[in-house]
Amino acid sequence: MYQRWPKRDPNKHYYLVPNEVFNLGLSSHEIAVYNYLLRCEDRRTYQCHPSYRTIGRAVQLSENTVRKYVAGLEEKGLIRTEPSTITTKDGRVRNGSLIYTIRPIQEALELNYQRQFLRAERDIERTKAEKRLAELNRQNKKEESA
Repeated sequence: MYQRWPKRDPNKHYYLVPNEVFNLGLSSHEIAVYNYLLRCEDRRTYQCHPSYRTIGRAVQLSENTVRKYVAGLEEKGLIRTEPSTITTKDGRVRNGSLIYTIRPIQEALELNYQRQFLRAERDIERTKAEKRLAELNRQNKKEESA
C-alpha cells in the first residue's frame, strides 16, 4: 500500500517549546527568535551559536532587529549570551558568534513574577502618594480660603 506521507519520528526534526513561553508577555518576534534558538540548541549542553544574520534569515528580521530581541530575551531570563572568538587562517583573533544558553523556563517565570510583584507594589505606593498629595492640596486650599 502506498503511503502518501512518510511516518514522522517524534524525536527527529522536532523540538519542544515550553507552554509557559506564552505567559511571559513576549512579542511575536521574541517568540520567533526564541523558537529558532530552541531549534538550534544542542539538547545536551542547552547551547547554540547561530549568528544574528542566520537567525535573521530564518525569522525574516534584520540583524539589528534580531540583536534587539536577543537582548530582550536575555533581559527576561530566557537565554544567556556570551561572546566567542575565532582564529582566522592568518592567525588573527576575531569576534565569533554569540554562544546562546537556553535557561530553564522556571527561572524566567520566577523573574517575571518578581517583576509583576514589584510593579504592583510600586503602583500601590504611587496610589498612596497621589491620595496623600490630593489630601494635602485640599488642606492647603482650605487654609488659603480661611
